[in-house]
Amino acid sequence: MTVYPYRSACPKSIWRNLISAADSEIVFAGYTNYFLWLEHPNLAKVLKRKAQQGCKIRFLLGDPESDVTRRRETVENVPLTVSTRIRITLSEIEHLRDVPGVEARYGDEHIAMSVFRFDSEMLVTPHLAKLVGHDSPMLHLRRHQADGLFDRFAYHASELWSNGRNVWADESSEQTEEATPQG
Repeated sequence: MTVYPYRSACPKSIWRNLISAADSEIVFAGYTNYFLWLEHPNLAKVLKRKAQQGCKIRFLLGDPESDVTRRRETVENVPLTVSTRIRITLSEIEHLRDVPGVEARYGDEHIAMSVFRFDSEMLVTPHLAKLVGHDSPMLHLRRHQADGLFDRFAYHASELWSNGRNVWADESSEQTEEATPQG
């Protein structure tokens, strides 16, 4: 295990290597995932290629319209709001919407912790008090045993995923409702 005092202290090369090396599963369970698009040019193209090679890619985001998001915006009190950061990610992953193997869900239960999984390695950021994600510490974990720390965080992310709402299903049902004549 490697520990960074700040998420922003983790070298970009670690992220790039983890993304590149993952063959079966990549999970981005950060509340906004905003920083990924800034720090990793062409990330959408890389993820599309990974998905086409059979890697399952999942995004778990906070709902930009939820009460949880609004409360967090008040706590953080920064100009680049939580909902804006989520919407930037939604805009970026729209490029991956029709790629088989790429999924996106809303879930507000992970506001205090981000879990990023790359097969048998993960980066975990427990968010501290009023700090934004890049100012919170980060753990780099590798799976060494069943029921170890890695598996506990993997289970956490899996539970959050199972309770999430499909990002794109929400949009398509809204569009269907708008297109259906009311009588």
